Amino acid sequence: MRTRPAPTPTSVAAPAPATRLDTPEQTGGRLAGVATMIGSGLSTQTGAAIGSLAFPVLGPVGVVAVRQYVAALVLFSVGRPRLRSFTWSQWWPVILLAVVFGTMNLSLYSAIERVGLGLAVTLEFLGPLAIALATSRRRVDMCCAVIAGAGVVTLMRPQPSTDYLGMALGLLAAVCWASYILLNRTVGRRVPGAQGAAAAAGISAVMFLPVGIALAVRHPPTAGAVACAIIAGLLSSAVPYLADLFTLRHVPPRAFGLFMSVNPVIAALVGWVGLGQGLGGLEWASVGAIVAANSLSILTSRD
Repeated sequence: MRTRPAPTPTSVAAPAPATRLDTPEQTGGRLAGVATMIGSGLSTQTGAAIGSLAFPVLGPVGVVAVRQYVAALVLFSVGRPRLRSFTWSQWWPVILLAVVFGTMNLSLYSAIERVGLGLAVTLEFLGPLAIALATSRRRVDMCCAVIAGAGVVTLMRPQPSTDYLGMALGLLAAVCWASYILLNRTVGRRVPGAQGAAAAAGISAVMFLPVGIALAVRHPPTAGAVACAIIAGLLSSAVPYLADLFTLRHVPPRAFGLFMSVNPVIAALVGWVGLGQGLGGLEWASVGAIVAANSLSILTSRD
């Protein structure tokens, strides 16, 4: 809680500050930012859904390989990294970021193939949520951790149809996302601008290049499958990256984080409408509990 400032020693009361009103430009910018956030979330999850349509031909590995190529092209064109000027202290977190980036996408798409879009994204979302809760000592955050934990236990309860490997892949994606956040902070401090992210995307694409060549030689992909994978890369990598750059200029970080926490719900809806991957009542309750835990933590946080 913020304390009020101490009263001035003079007997004359200071005039009350004028209420600050947003200009039409600021209001329009925030509305545009909110619209961009909605579009970014829909783009990310729709891209993942479209990419899953190529699983029968390319498999999750092939789709992720194409996505990495697309992400590298976009980030390289934006970040334009000067690779020759990088020092070892800059290279090693960039290399680790590349490995984590590729592993995160591969484990997520493999989880989507096994447990569906909504549950896979919900499990992956536990990564950033765990970081947010682990760095806090507030009682409300401890309650949020219990709520989220209850949601996870419910999602992973033993059932005849439970796919534990798919669940494990989703949790691996969560670990990778948490590592991605921490490594991004290190890269951001050591490498100027978007050069670090661009270099990491490029390295990750090179890592997947042999995989893409092997798949193309053994099982020549159809034009439709390749198109789905490319669209997935554009919608899930290029569009969200550029959208987030715009959104963060117009929307407060708290509002941005609050909206990001709704992504599991968007993923579940896209999976239900676009792919016919319906969830049961308990699954929806679990997704809602995890989203509510993060939303409560953000709304009660101190600036």
